[in-house]
Amino acid sequence: MAGGKIFQPSTKIRLTNVSIVRLRKGGKRFELACYKNKVSEWRSGVEKDIDEVLQIHQVYMNVSKGQAAKSDVLQQCFGTDSVDAVIAEILRHGEQQVSDKERHHQLDNMFRDIATVVVEMCINPTTQQQHTVTMVEKAMADIHYSVNTNRSAKQQALDVIRQLQRHGTIPIARARMRVRIALPAKDGKRLRQPILDAVVSVEDEARAEEHEYVCLIDPGKYRAITELVASETRGAGEVAVLSFVDTKDDDDDADGDNANDPAAAPVVT
Repeated sequence: MAGGKIFQPSTKIRLTNVSIVRLRKGGKRFELACYKNKVSEWRSGVEKDIDEVLQIHQVYMNVSKGQAAKSDVLQQCFGTDSVDAVIAEILRHGEQQVSDKERHHQLDNMFRDIATVVVEMCINPTTQQQHTVTMVEKAMADIHYSVNTNRSAKQQALDVIRQLQRHGTIPIARARMRVRIALPAKDGKRLRQPILDAVVSVEDEARAEEHEYVCLIDPGKYRAITELVASETRGAGEVAVLSFVDTKDDDDDADGDNANDPAAAPVVT
């Protein structure tokens, strides 16, 4: 029909960059249309806004056909007709549908992310130096570590550390960093509490022309502390790493904390 618009059924969904999350419940299949990479971020706690995860805020029986789930079906299968509650359950427990190529790429990236977190949390207790990411990846392969894309890199890094220690694959120990924090005197009192909140312990504190601390910190706090000092002192403060300290503490951080914030900045000695 020349000059006329081609009619498209309103139920037909044309989505790009879509990732389907699917859950079977009460003998029926339910689906969500999500953005790729956002599901894992939501599950790990990195992404808080569910509307950044969903392409369309709707529960479907079949996304590709645009077949929405009716309220009575949701009530029957989930015990509620609340779309938000059902979406949350599907996101938590559903299976993300990805191609073999995408899944392989996703697993490779997660594998390297886990190895990177292990490097940033640990030292070789024999040399007091950090392992390389490549070395940790090889050790993970040697113990046949299986990546779980529904868990954060940090949670899995803690599992990897325990398994590497148990198998004796490489010499490895959780480490803390001994750092020197120097603040201009005028900023010392104002920043004292934020500094104390961020460190594990204070070994020494001195107040003179500078307010100076020697502290033990978890490696994951290094970046946050350096950014705090830099921004609050307008570059006049300094954070320097003095050494790594082997620790036997097994602080189980497998609580969903963001794994992407461990120290990546160069060590100052």
